[in-house]
Amino acid sequence: MKPAADTLPSSLPRPDGEREALERAWRAPEGWRLLSAVNNTHIGVFYIATAMLFFVLAGILALVMRAQLAVPDNGLVDPKTYNQLFTMHGTVMMFLFAVPIVEAVAVYLLPGMLGARDLPFPRLSAYAFWAYAIGGIAFFCTIFFGQSPDGGWFMYPPLTGKEFSPGRGADWWLLGIGFIEISAIAGAIELIIGILFTRAPGMTLMKMPVFAWAMLVTALMIVFAFPAVIAATMLLELERAFDWPFFIAARGGDPLLWQHLFWFFGHPEVYIIFLPAAGMVSMMIATLAGTPLVAYRGVVAALAGVGIVSFALWAHHMFTAGLGNLSMMVVSAASFIVAIPSGVQVFAWIATFWRGRVRPNAPTLFLLGFHFIFVLGGLTGVMVAVLPFDWQAHDSYFIVAHFHYVLIGGMVFPLFAGFYYWLPVFNGHCLSERWGRWVFGLMFGGFNLAFFPMHIAGLMGMPRRVYTYPGDLGWNGLNLLSTIGAFTLAAGVLLFIADAARTLWRPGKEHGNPWRAGTLEWLPMRDYGVRSIPEVISREPLWDRPALPQEVEAGRHWLPGTVFGGRETLVTSARDARPLHLLRLPTDGWWPMVAAAGTAGFFLLLTVERIVPAFACGLLAIAAILVWLWGSDQLPPSATARVARGVYLPVGAAGRASHSWWAVIVLIAVDMTIFASLVFSHLHVSMAADVCPPAGAALPAARWPLGSAALLAAGSLLMAGAAHVLGSAEASGQRLLRALVLLAMACTSGAFALDLAGHLQAGLDPRAQAWSATVGMLLGYQGFHVAVLLLMGGYVLARSWSGRLQPAARATIDNTLLMWHCVTAQGLLAALAVQMAPRFA
Repeated sequence: MKPAADTLPSSLPRPDGEREALERAWRAPEGWRLLSAVNNTHIGVFYIATAMLFFVLAGILALVMRAQLAVPDNGLVDPKTYNQLFTMHGTVMMFLFAVPIVEAVAVYLLPGMLGARDLPFPRLSAYAFWAYAIGGIAFFCTIFFGQSPDGGWFMYPPLTGKEFSPGRGADWWLLGIGFIEISAIAGAIELIIGILFTRAPGMTLMKMPVFAWAMLVTALMIVFAFPAVIAATMLLELERAFDWPFFIAARGGDPLLWQHLFWFFGHPEVYIIFLPAAGMVSMMIATLAGTPLVAYRGVVAALAGVGIVSFALWAHHMFTAGLGNLSMMVVSAASFIVAIPSGVQVFAWIATFWRGRVRPNAPTLFLLGFHFIFVLGGLTGVMVAVLPFDWQAHDSYFIVAHFHYVLIGGMVFPLFAGFYYWLPVFNGHCLSERWGRWVFGLMFGGFNLAFFPMHIAGLMGMPRRVYTYPGDLGWNGLNLLSTIGAFTLAAGVLLFIADAARTLWRPGKEHGNPWRAGTLEWLPMRDYGVRSIPEVISREPLWDRPALPQEVEAGRHWLPGTVFGGRETLVTSARDARPLHLLRLPTDGWWPMVAAAGTAGFFLLLTVERIVPAFACGLLAIAAILVWLWGSDQLPPSATARVARGVYLPVGAAGRASHSWWAVIVLIAVDMTIFASLVFSHLHVSMAADVCPPAGAALPAARWPLGSAALLAAGSLLMAGAAHVLGSAEASGQRLLRALVLLAMACTSGAFALDLAGHLQAGLDPRAQAWSATVGMLLGYQGFHVAVLLLMGGYVLARSWSGRLQPAARATIDNTLLMWHCVTAQGLLAALAVQMAPRFA
């Protein structure tokens, strides 16, 4: 297939009204109706603004803490308030700022970088944002009512159990953070599928911008890291609400189980935050130095290497928890190894600066500051990987200094460099260079003044999380310097906000290419993105083809207009970006916001024990999601569409060719990781028990899980048969399909009934001891999935009865079949784990 640039020469006139039709299809709502927008460009702006709001709020909490610690024996805040402050500061920075801001920047920039009109699931992005915004703001407001959590952002039991934290603060954290993580996972699914399947034709994997690679690795890390903390929050909330003793040692539980689950998420999260920033750094350095990035393939390999190795580091935070020598040595070695791919990136950046001609502007200053701070943080990270040193420095202010150097140096400084670099994409104006130098000076100087003395204070014995200290320990001057530095850093952020507000207030204009960059986000953009989707032949297309902006604006490349009068983009192959089919995208609407508000209301109302309103909100969320899905899988107006001169592509796709099929595969990976975390919890408790099953507990008789397994397998086979029957469009085929779906629903329900009967006959009481609680958790997780399958099966039946389920519009049944097989596999594996664990414990 020839490139569109060859098949559409500049002399060929474009049809009259083509651009107008494109603008009409993508025009954003105006006024307050802009909140109903689902275009990723608009959602990205909402995301960035909200994440920066949480950054400022968390920073204010930090300033209050530093004011309290400025002098010894201070009484500015009491111990209870201080505990809430440091818990909320860490929680908001990690959960409501750090991860959301990198997803926000990706949602805003990636469509332009990839040459796509939009990412493939704009409503999912809108849902993810509104769930995050509504829930996050409600969670933060608890601090004004004295209801905030006070057990630290890591929420270690038994401190956060009901006995020692009897209020609702811990519940706010557990339920609030749980659905915020769901929002992050929804965003990750959007990014994975968008990066793999909506790149411009010709943009092979090795021609992708480094930031796209960084976000792909990051999104995959989110898929496999965040489910562990979702599982942990479920277990702790069940313990608090229903007295299921997962973490209570006196009843067979283990507090270390929480640490294993939490840090399996928590340490990869450090790199989930850093890798997107590293991707931005790679792109900015290449542009500012005016030369291609040195060792592009090595940097890509380093990104993947950091992502993989980071999962071996969770026990890095547990060196003082009494683990075995072998475990500690393996994790210590991994902590050293992860510095190698990180160092590869640092040396590639230095080499790129060295090879090019660097201009000393505001983005460059922030990038140089990032190098200095991040390398220092990396060096102290190697220090705490050394076991004897970690035993001495653990839970001291040395650790506080270390992770702030890594996180602020590794993410905040690149983020501010990115604001100075990419703000012209938004409204065409650059931030002030003069103000930018002051902002950098205040932030860089204030940061080092705030956090470098903490290394010394920590080595002198100052512990973390103390609200005051006596004046005769030698820490007074160091703490005063840290407080002065914190307020200096805040002054720099305040000056940046003033400059950003002044710049954003100016009328928008064409952004051009002020940095003379080589990547596609600097093409002329509108609400619809690019005028035509370019054919990509190199990593820096704007450097290699200076006339590309004019060609794109003239409509000489792919999809120069709207084929059916709506929003559309191209789906390309994952490896070589070969055009596969035309994807019709949804328009703006309120249903994602309604679904997000219902989801947030469900979790938040459960926290305050308003059960009926909570479930009403849950039903509202489900109804809104079903409404938005109802119109998403329809027969296209025609089977093919002209996407370039003489080039026709199919409209939509089914099965493995469909982007939605792959999205469900990613969702199943998330689901199976949560399930694996629950199985790990069961095995951990089983191995820790003196006798397994413990006294008073018994295994369900083998006939119950065997019967359940047979019914689960039958249900999956019946659903597979229903999907096969859909190949016929005859009415009799639809009737047979509905019969098979109903039988599959009956089999799956019967399987769960047998499992429940077996557990009841065995007399398992989840409140008796932790082993029975983990068995009950596995059964409850299976029951939840059976309910989901019944809902999905009912949805398939409704689409069949309405005539919307057709061989050419079959995503509903294909995706339902995938989830059905997943639930069957979980049921079989759960039964195997319960039956076999006592034999090996």
